Amino acid sequence: MEHYPLYAVHPLHSVFPEPEDLSPAQRRWILVQNTSVVFRDEPAPGTVVMGDLLPEGLASGAPVYLGTDNDLCYYAAEVASGATLPPGWETSPVRELHGVVPDRDMAYAAYAIRILDFDRSNTFCGKCGANTRPSTTERARICTSCSRIVYPRVSPAIIVLLKKGEKVLLARSPRFTPGVYSILAGFNEPGENLEQTVHREVGEEVGIAVKNIRYFGSEPWPFPDSLMIGFVADYDSGEIRIDPREIEEASWFSRENLPPFPSKTSISWALIEAWRRGEV
Repeated sequence: MEHYPLYAVHPLHSVFPEPEDLSPAQRRWILVQNTSVVFRDEPAPGTVVMGDLLPEGLASGAPVYLGTDNDLCYYAAEVASGATLPPGWETSPVRELHGVVPDRDMAYAAYAIRILDFDRSNTFCGKCGANTRPSTTERARICTSCSRIVYPRVSPAIIVLLKKGEKVLLARSPRFTPGVYSILAGFNEPGENLEQTVHREVGEEVGIAVKNIRYFGSEPWPFPDSLMIGFVADYDSGEIRIDPREIEEASWFSRENLPPFPSKTSISWALIEAWRRGEV
């Protein structure tokens, strides 16, 4: 059973070298303005995928090749901050497009923003400072001076559903939408395996010891570069003792008194919903 949201897994194949001799009918574009994606909301459902006949002057900078899907080739391009969009076009953060555009389009948009950010953040070599160029054989950038190769960064993070009998531990971060609770999460540190990260993060954030850690599923979260690795664990010992720098409230909840929790566009929803249905 696939627990992760479908939109999170982009369907593009990064075939290298980049296809050549494409007809205009085979090209598709994802347009990004700052950290938002351009979309059209009519006819419903909307779309972030644009045809090859873009309005003149709308895209700025060099296009970035994303990959192929069947006979189509997809590119990302920046839209200047002050550019005026055509009637019926607007911008939105990707996560707010759930239900507005198809899940597949959300995957395209999230991937486009991630790859544009990678190119933008690695214009210069971090070792010698020289210019970099895109690789023609893989998703990477190569220094034009020292030949150092840089790949898109992936930051692994655990997210864990903690069970105690028929209850689950949910917590609130000060960064959350008011009233919304979620499960615990945190980044993997150098030298740790993922199970050690689960033990450490739960201990640090709520003072609880856990046992019986088992894998649930994973989700790419390119905002900007996380890979969320989901686990389920059982309570072992301890009382809730929150770290106020990370958590403002935490408690055990039954299925009958669940508070608002994250939307369907996250693996946290998938974990909580699987527990609510008695699947984990």
